[in-house]
Amino acid sequence: TNIYIYIYKVSYTITQIERRFDLSSSVVGLIDGSFEMGNLLFLAVVSHFGARLHRPRLIGMGCFIMAIGSAVTGLPHFFMGRYKYDTVIQGSLNKTVSISPYCVKDPGSNMWIYVFLGNALRGIGETPVTPLGISYIDDFAKAENSAFYISCLQTIMLLGPMFGFLLGSLCAKLYVDIGFVSVDSVTITPQDARWVGAWWLGFFVSSAILVLAGVPFWFLPRSLPKQGEEGNENSNVDQDKKEQSVLPNTHSVKLADIAKGFLPSLKKLLCTPAYFLLLCGIVLKFNSFIGLLTFKAKYMEQQFGQSASRANFLIGVLILPVVAVGIFLGGLLMKRYKLSVVAGAQLSFITSFTAFLLLLLHFGTKCDNVPVAGLTYMLHTIICNNNFILFEWWQVFHNCSCVLTPSPVEGSRSVSPGQCHRGPGCTRSFTSYMAVSVLSSFINSLGTTPGYMIIIRCITPELKSLALGIQTLVMRTLGGIPAPVYFGALIDSTCLKWGIRSCGGRGACRMYDSNMYRLIFLSLTTCLSGCSYFFIIAVIVLLRKQFRKEEIKALQQTDSKQNETELQSPEMCHPDASNTDTSPREKTESANTEC
Repeated sequence: TNIYIYIYKVSYTITQIERRFDLSSSVVGLIDGSFEMGNLLFLAVVSHFGARLHRPRLIGMGCFIMAIGSAVTGLPHFFMGRYKYDTVIQGSLNKTVSISPYCVKDPGSNMWIYVFLGNALRGIGETPVTPLGISYIDDFAKAENSAFYISCLQTIMLLGPMFGFLLGSLCAKLYVDIGFVSVDSVTITPQDARWVGAWWLGFFVSSAILVLAGVPFWFLPRSLPKQGEEGNENSNVDQDKKEQSVLPNTHSVKLADIAKGFLPSLKKLLCTPAYFLLLCGIVLKFNSFIGLLTFKAKYMEQQFGQSASRANFLIGVLILPVVAVGIFLGGLLMKRYKLSVVAGAQLSFITSFTAFLLLLLHFGTKCDNVPVAGLTYMLHTIICNNNFILFEWWQVFHNCSCVLTPSPVEGSRSVSPGQCHRGPGCTRSFTSYMAVSVLSSFINSLGTTPGYMIIIRCITPELKSLALGIQTLVMRTLGGIPAPVYFGALIDSTCLKWGIRSCGGRGACRMYDSNMYRLIFLSLTTCLSGCSYFFIIAVIVLLRKQFRKEEIKALQQTDSKQNETELQSPEMCHPDASNTDTSPREKTESANTEC
């Protein structure tokens, strides 16, 4: 199910949606954040009440809701007209575009609202999966195996984004109106800034798969026997009693009684210092992660000249698989060496900070701005003949008057629309960028499972589901929703050339200042990640003190029990208690006297 939840998201087709609906990056970021908006509406309620209900069936119900949301997200394609890209180039760049006062508004201009609502519905359906699924596993698994199982779950979860980016790559290669228009009539390629891929297709594929994924959950039991105690009837009885104390039966406990305990449980949870500080660190880290994930493919397009299809393909094939391997190995390390909570927190900090240092190398991997007349390369106005020769996929303009007059040896010059090809230096920079990204992603993922186990182990068992739910709620409220919006707004500030809608007004950005884009994007992600480590260090210090006190308390209790045992066993006090020549009565009297 975790694979199918993330198999296709808005962030995988963010460039296509931006161009199709003529939206800015900030608005597209708002659409991407609608998933978290829908999620947080019910997250706290589901986490608290769901732990006391039939958890597998709630997850199955969530899958069906997500399937409906995915279908709604892709529906606007069938209600919009065919996509029309700009085919007329103005004779002079200094001419202004006149808009007719009788211009009819495009009927599909507000269709992005349905994408927003469909994505929010997907977020509502995803609500029970993480808090209820992980708590379900942890409740019925051995303590030493729990981290390994959760790492397996998170590893499998990453297969969803991996397939999602590959599906997004395939859809980006297909023209948006495939099946409705002749492919031969399309005169632009995926490398063109006007190209829009079949962004809607993946959502219907995801919808069908989610329906199938939700069916098995309706046949899972409400509870399972504790791992390792399956054949022990007494242990099953003890487990049932334990479950009833922690997860009361809904037939005997009313929802009103459960609701009364919500606020006290929430207060107890937030008053745990280690948990609260960890939340603060996670929020900052999650802001950085969401901004990076949402706009990473677009960054690769604008900075290194990659197509949307190739950018998605490389993320799905190179980065996500090594992250999955790293998460699995992190859980395996915890199981193999039986790492404590403190050791796991230290491992998580070391791996994350090492990856952070590696990401600083991205500031040095760059490509210069593409020379474009009037934007990044200052030329006089380019004036061409209105007539142009059209062959294959390119429009070529002749008799152009530029600042540089060609010499007789060079012959005549011509220009063509679209971006210029990048040089070999840019290709080397992109190779270095991908190598550092893959290495840092692997190192960072090694500490994912140990870091996740801190949340489960630093609070009492009955607050486990609520703790995971509140964590997800806070992450998405303070990270998942605002991060794409303010990342997108800052990216918009680097735009050099905005598109113009058919009835006027600003459309999608056609070209960015790649140097400013790089500095703003990387500075924001690194600053957010860097600030999070102050909270993580504080959590490690608190955990050390907390578990040191518990160890001392446990040792004192052990010594006290040992002393009580010795006092209750007189034979242990007499050095000659094993002397066979002494009668039993004499042994007892002698031992009592000695004690």
